[in-house]
Amino acid sequence: MSVEVKVPNLPESVSEATVSTWHKKPGDKVERDENVVDLETDKVMLEVPAAAEGVLKEILKQEGDVVGSGDVIAILGEAGEAVETEKPAETSGEEPQAEKQPEASEAGEDEAKEAESGAKNGETPALSPAVRKLIAEHDLDPSRIEGSGKGGRIVKSDVLEYLETSGGEEQPAQERPAEPESKGGAAEQPRAPEPAVSEGPGGRVEERVPMTRIRARIAERLVEAQRTAAILTTFNEVDLHEVGVVRERYKEQFNKENEVRLGYMSFFVKAAVEALKRFPAVNASVDGSDIIYHGYYDIGIAVSSPRGLVVPIVRDADQLTFAEIERQIREYGRKARDNKLTMDDLQGGTFSITNGGVFGSMLSTPILNPPQSAILGMHNIVDRPMVVDGEVKVRPVMYVALSYDHRLVDGREAVLFLRTIKELLEDPARMLLQI
Repeated sequence: MSVEVKVPNLPESVSEATVSTWHKKPGDKVERDENVVDLETDKVMLEVPAAAEGVLKEILKQEGDVVGSGDVIAILGEAGEAVETEKPAETSGEEPQAEKQPEASEAGEDEAKEAESGAKNGETPALSPAVRKLIAEHDLDPSRIEGSGKGGRIVKSDVLEYLETSGGEEQPAQERPAEPESKGGAAEQPRAPEPAVSEGPGGRVEERVPMTRIRARIAERLVEAQRTAAILTTFNEVDLHEVGVVRERYKEQFNKENEVRLGYMSFFVKAAVEALKRFPAVNASVDGSDIIYHGYYDIGIAVSSPRGLVVPIVRDADQLTFAEIERQIREYGRKARDNKLTMDDLQGGTFSITNGGVFGSMLSTPILNPPQSAILGMHNIVDRPMVVDGEVKVRPVMYVALSYDHRLVDGREAVLFLRTIKELLEDPARMLLQI
């Protein structure tokens, strides 16, 4: 009995996905709930688990294909059931034997009959996924290729032979046939473009690589923020000497009791939450002609991943301990590196913090994460001369930046908000006493 592998229901904010990586190939055994393919959306990588135990019988959507919710992307069969395969390219004048159809497969017989019927009616017989991929890559007209398979079916070696004899030249645009339709009558969904290497002036090589979905989405949101919000940035500097003293004094005990390192980020999150309580407009967002003042504090922490910058959310940060904040941030970092972040991890957020200091940034003007009204930028910590109680001392100093939407936040509020963060970090006891 065959089982369909379908694209899971995508969230409302995600309309489609791209087949990223198949972890199984036709003929491979699959365990129930085992991940068979990764789908890339504009936010996260989704794993598609097998709904039943069996053998991967056929892959219907190749890597790079665009799919939507509920699309069937593969077929699982029982052990011993016929598997969709392709014969290898011909290496001699002898007829290859790999294209023989299984004798006891009703599905194979039906497929052959369908192919024969299509050939008799002058139609192009059904194409396997591998053949469709090869034809799409070289923009070929399948009606021009003579099939050597059963019932005139085109197999992979036929396409390779055609490419060899025709020189692989593309057809003129006006002669290209219309896109084939699927059994449901809908046009075949477009494939993602392939990387292209070209030679520029002076023999210098250039490589054109298609933008990933997440990179395209990042670009879209950044441009949207610049276009719709009145972004302004204010700056300040923070003497982190006292935070450093607290970390040095309690880091071993903190690590031992909580099994997580006491970093700087938890101090910044706690300071941001306290400042947000005092200046609610910085924790608000615009919705059309309305302003939404959020009564909770969901802090987005920008994290670098192999696929680009993502912003998972530390929810109800005001109710979390330093250890819980550090633990969540560490877990998000691990999930980002392993492409395991979920949609729930990334949805929402009332305020964001980004730390360019981990890469050595001294100063920057961070861009808002819509629809939030502000974002705090952290930077590297450098020993600088500071005047303390009338004396010049060397202190660990960080420049901080607050970018804000001037439609919601006035300059006075933004400056006082950032100054509040500075005061809380320079005297961490204030956060405990809430003064």
